Amino acid sequence: MLRELAGREYNIPFSASTRIHERTLERWLRAYRKGGLEALRPKRRADSGSSRTVPEAALEKAKALKKEVPQRSVPQIITMLEMAGEVEKGQLKESTLRRHLGPVEKTSSRRPKAHRRFESPHRNHTWQGDCHHTLYLPDPENKGKNRQAYLIAFIDDYSRYVVHAEYYFEERRPKLEDCLKKAILKFGVPSRLYCDNGAIYSGPHLERIAGELGFHLIHSRPGMPQGRGKIEKFFQYVDRSFKPEAYSLIASGKLCTLEELNNYFWAWLEVYHQKPHGSLKKTPKERFEEGQTPLRKLDPLRVRQSFLWQEKRRVDKTGCFTLDGNTYEVSAALVRRQITVRYDPYDLSVIQVFYGGEAYPDAEPLDLRKPRHRDLGQVSRTPTITTNLNFLELAKRQYDEELRERLGAMRFPCPKEEETAK
Repeated sequence: MLRELAGREYNIPFSASTRIHERTLERWLRAYRKGGLEALRPKRRADSGSSRTVPEAALEKAKALKKEVPQRSVPQIITMLEMAGEVEKGQLKESTLRRHLGPVEKTSSRRPKAHRRFESPHRNHTWQGDCHHTLYLPDPENKGKNRQAYLIAFIDDYSRYVVHAEYYFEERRPKLEDCLKKAILKFGVPSRLYCDNGAIYSGPHLERIAGELGFHLIHSRPGMPQGRGKIEKFFQYVDRSFKPEAYSLIASGKLCTLEELNNYFWAWLEVYHQKPHGSLKKTPKERFEEGQTPLRKLDPLRVRQSFLWQEKRRVDKTGCFTLDGNTYEVSAALVRRQITVRYDPYDLSVIQVFYGGEAYPDAEPLDLRKPRHRDLGQVSRTPTITTNLNFLELAKRQYDEELRERLGAMRFPCPKEEETAK
């Protein structure tokens, strides 16, 4: 009989379903036999409107955290309460906290244009790179004024793992190369680098680096940022989670310099890497580390050599040439020749010289007026929350503790200890 009833279709009020599962009928029959019709009536929870397991003080602190920084999301508030020891891990559910914080803001009902989903087949197959204009810091050059900080980031398409990201005061080519070089030194060379058409991503220099290190440089179509959706989503999460917390520290005077901003950001990034991703159903760190594709790491000296800047220069009759206002002397055999020079823009005292595909002795600086290239921009100089909780401070505290534990496990005896042991 139950099977026959389950096969029928019904007009169920307030529901799109037209069938009732056989197991549901069994559960109703069991409740009826035990308590009659009253057992089938929906029961209102006796603790409705209040939490059965979450302390009231924790809920009040959650409301205060939301009031202080409205951009804080429900999952982030739960993470902050767990890291601060206000609740046990997993004790406070999102549905419970949302009920206490009130309805969430409605999103736009405008239907976006449909796009095909894409995901790389393995880690380091494709990195997405972009620059994000995020927040303002106190300007170290002008007291009382603020200066914009730019976040340059590279994210692995397969795992959503951020291979490297860093804040800079300029959106310039040297900053992009610095960020990319650090990512490659840490996680190897990707097969493809997917960027937009901005000036810092275009030009022969980055193309030469791609050719020497062996990866494809791909640019998205103008006006079509959807192809870089994963890094755009990451930047949106930075704006929701990191940016309000950073501004909270800036307002309280606990965050003033670019170095401090990056230290807090990297601590926050560790928390992001260990947070389950909505699409992956696992953390970016787990997804990246479980990949079987080997990382293509290169000799650091080779990577550094590929990232050196390269230009053509004409040697005059005295065996000298100029570069960014500095004067250098080369071998007499190169007089009136067009040579290729390679150099680190952060240190113009060392200039490598090439001619006809052969390496010559480094150029000798005769008049070194500028120790670093002008395109690097300016040299940066270092110049009240009621809950006493900040997500970045909590993340940095956890990050510092884990770092001390790792360093403690790698401790080596100092020379005095070795002499005492002898």
